[in-house]
Amino acid sequence: MNLEILTPDKKVFEGEVTAVTVPGTLGSFQILKDHAPIISTLEDGEVIIKANKADEQRFFIKGGVVEAIHNKIVVLAEGIA
Repeated sequence: MNLEILTPDKKVFEGEVTAVTVPGTLGSFQILKDHAPIISTLEDGEVIIKANKADEQRFFIKGGVVEAIHNKIVVLAEGIA
């Protein structure tokens, strides 16, 4: 899957990932390969990116929106803390 994390100022992350966990408005949820198309609002919280079993990155975002469709995920964050 391809993930992009964007803020109004810059592109924070772009790359291939195996899983992404985002802080949804109704609770955190994970997006895996072939996830059903989704658009969701996000709260302030941690985005956890897994590129493989051993590699994990974390970003703290200040709200935003996530869209996932056809194994392409875009996180539009209001900011990064």
